[in-house]
Amino acid sequence: MSESMSESTPLRSRRSCLAVPGSNPRFLEKAKGLDADQVFLDIEDAVAPLAKPDARKNIVAALNEGGWGGKVRVVRVNDWTTQWTYRDVIEVVEGAGANLDCIMLPKVQSAEQVVALDLLLSQIETETGLEPGRIGIEAQIENAQGLINVDAIATASPRVETIIFGPADFMASINMKSLVVGEQPPGYDVGDAYHHILMSILMAARAHDLQAIDGPYLQVRDTDAFRKVAGRSAALGFDGKWCLHPDQVAAANETFSPRQEDYDHAENILDAYDWCTSEAGGKMGAAMLGDEMIDEASRKMALVISAKGRAAGMERTDRWQPPAE
Repeated sequence: MSESMSESTPLRSRRSCLAVPGSNPRFLEKAKGLDADQVFLDIEDAVAPLAKPDARKNIVAALNEGGWGGKVRVVRVNDWTTQWTYRDVIEVVEGAGANLDCIMLPKVQSAEQVVALDLLLSQIETETGLEPGRIGIEAQIENAQGLINVDAIATASPRVETIIFGPADFMASINMKSLVVGEQPPGYDVGDAYHHILMSILMAARAHDLQAIDGPYLQVRDTDAFRKVAGRSAALGFDGKWCLHPDQVAAANETFSPRQEDYDHAENILDAYDWCTSEAGGKMGAAMLGDEMIDEASRKMALVISAKGRAAGMERTDRWQPPAE
């Protein structure tokens, strides 16, 4: 089940994707009450090797207990180069598959790694009677090989819903001279060192109707800096960003939502265009909305903003009316 930005498929909001270590039951419980669009319960980097078996059990219990509201429920398993992946997937999906939306696969380097996860999920679904194909896959790009193969990764399975940028491991994989995740590396004073990476992920996602998610900002108490970095990927068209601290959630929700005036304007463009192309509106291909000329291209741009606003639960404060006859 892939999320699409097309007109026919509602956009599942992922403005804020909150990371929660599966080894901490208190954090798992607290996350249920936070206003994050998505929560991913982690068995990978946030959990020490000896704590992973208990983390799986904690996550299964937390998912089955419910209380997540409308949040997208995701579990990040370990990557396929480790000894833990298959056990992560089997225990979590067999134990709580009915209360799980997606599995996040980190450090994806090839389409084959996504296919392997798809096959394992299909076998578990068949064995346990879960709905075939309902559990999605989120693919995290964290090194140069993954970025080179990102288009193939995006199309490796119909389960793929999102492509995620993992900045810390990526910075290490290309020998970037920096220890601050998300900021420009010292000495890089022209442009954006991450622009190519972000745009490559975004193009692969959009070409295949997937969502693109930016990775974390590790200076968790500097909310202003988080907003600035999140604003960069939001401006490009990313759908959301990881949050490592509850204080980052509200900032992400605001940054990746349209401004109210933009949302209202987008909805008004759609209403006006529908009317002007109708019989009542004279079947015109282009028309004026105030001082603005709108046409089919305007409609497509407005669809993007309106979909983001609707997914964020926004309500209109201004409504276009057709001219009086």
